Amino acid sequence: MGNTSDDDERSFFAEAPIRPAKTKPLDEKPHYLGHRDRLRERFASAGPDALPDYELLELLLFRLIPRADTKPVAKALLARFGTLAEVLGAPVSLLQEVKGIGPTVALDLKVVVATAQRMARGEVRGREVLASWTQLLAYCRSAMAFEEREQFRILFLDKKNALIADEVQQVGTVDHTPVYPREVVRRALELSATAIILVHNHPSGDPTPSRADIEMTKEIIDAAKRLGVAVHDHIIIGRKGHSSMKGLLLI
Repeated sequence: MGNTSDDDERSFFAEAPIRPAKTKPLDEKPHYLGHRDRLRERFASAGPDALPDYELLELLLFRLIPRADTKPVAKALLARFGTLAEVLGAPVSLLQEVKGIGPTVALDLKVVVATAQRMARGEVRGREVLASWTQLLAYCRSAMAFEEREQFRILFLDKKNALIADEVQQVGTVDHTPVYPREVVRRALELSATAIILVHNHPSGDPTPSRADIEMTKEIIDAAKRLGVAVHDHIIIGRKGHSSMKGLLLI
């Protein structure tokens, strides 16, 4: 009777069958692969307009994150930044705060952005800018709308108003960029430009010109006029729109 406890314990473990761990068959594919194929087919047959932003972002992430379900990552990016444009415009440091986005993927997204910006610039380079105003604004928005600091950009034009150069003259803080009229005019003369368009962004999102913006623009106009360089406009880019000082009759 003294061994009854030991016998019972052995019987208990003997009656509990050892169940093998569940493993996936070697030929079973991850569930998201079929979804990827269907999404690609829909993009190919119906075009990009048939896909909402998160699915278009998914398609992009397929190549950047090849071995994971990218739908939750795409939705997390949009939840964090708001729109597809804001996702692609976000800095690398903030992109990495989203689960599933590491340094490599964040950098790859910025490569995509740079490629799109180069395409947009190609649409206006060498063409008569004033006749391609929509393309020009699209390029400026893609380049500057989601920057975290102010940038002062100058578009240099030849006598036919074709774009000959596009340069960021200064980078400032979140609400101020130092601009020197002499430097603006000097650079225009170096490039043999006969006209310029000034562009800068407001990281706050509101493209309304400030008093300082207006005064600085008038100083540049005065300095440029003395040397035969015309200032066609000063465009301010915000996250959700733009303003034209010429259109607002401020210059």
